[in-house]
Amino acid sequence: MAHDARDGRPFAIVDKRQALLSVYAADGRLIGRTAALLGLTPGDTEPASARGKAPSALQSHERVTPAGRFEAVPGRNLSGERVVWFNYDNNLAIHRLRPVSAAQRREERLASANAQDHRITLGCVVVDPAFFDEVVLPVLGQGPSLVYILPEVEPMVAAGGGKPHAAAP
Repeated sequence: MAHDARDGRPFAIVDKRQALLSVYAADGRLIGRTAALLGLTPGDTEPASARGKAPSALQSHERVTPAGRFEAVPGRNLSGERVVWFNYDNNLAIHRLRPVSAAQRREERLASANAQDHRITLGCVVVDPAFFDEVVLPVLGQGPSLVYILPEVEPMVAAGGGKPHAAAP
């Protein structure tokens, strides 16, 4: 019997190279896809120096959205906002775009067709508020889910331990 990697849960796929978040129902149907803001620094592994630091204390090179398969759960951040935690211990979540320093131009970056413009966060996956409310919360915000973050630097390995496959540029 084949193992179902989703385990019957809804899931999301973050394609860092394209700066896209795709959200799927538990049965595998695509519910929605949108542009996303990602960690400032490209990479697939959170630097050890970032572990345990307050988000405001992270240096530029530590602001990475790590690749991997994450057990995600809905919750709230310290401000009481609803989020979907994919790495609670490291303060990483999918959440709505929120007001920050105008100098960061986050709304403009989110709308840009250039994926490199989408690199600005501390490591979280940030999406348009309407998409968060209309797709993320109803699908991923109701209980346990999975978040797959595709690697952007390391080669992808086929399921079943096959040979590594480099992701398309």
